[in-house]
Amino acid sequence: MEHKVIITPKTKLAELLDAYPELEKVLIDIAPAFKKLKNPILRRTIARVTSLQHAALVGEIPVGMIVNKLRGIVGQDELIDMSSASNYTADLPSWFVRNEITKTFDAREVIAQGGHPLGDVMGDLHQWKVGGIYELITSFMPAPLIDKVRKIGFESWTKKENEVLYRNYFFKKPL
Repeated sequence: MEHKVIITPKTKLAELLDAYPELEKVLIDIAPAFKKLKNPILRRTIARVTSLQHAALVGEIPVGMIVNKLRGIVGQDELIDMSSASNYTADLPSWFVRNEITKTFDAREVIAQGGHPLGDVMGDLHQWKVGGIYELITSFMPAPLIDKVRKIGFESWTKKENEVLYRNYFFKKPL
């Protein structure tokens, strides 16, 4: 059977694994963080919105390495120009002031139970007024969620405390 999914940094994990289920083990071998793909709930939710580029950030692996390894396994030619220059953990932004955090949502328990904090976070932020900082605590870099929040007009910054603690901050600038 010929698969028609062309593997790129923008390929969604669900699409990739639907077309090439044998790549699940390869992804887990590349980065143990990808073991979460075995959870059927996360597979149906997070994998649908997570691209290989986002997965590379979570696994702290160069996106080019992941994409080209997967492409090689399924017989696709290597891609040369892949930039994973997404800026999630840049230097401390000028808008960040710790005492300006007006809401904190610790999503680690939701995630541990197989849920996804996207609905809660987006619900909170759709009602957010200008100013104040929203803090989201997660056990990994939630790159797809951050991208969605940025699309609705928020600035973001992520601080990695350790391997299992990420503090993600969102700020709505005045127009």
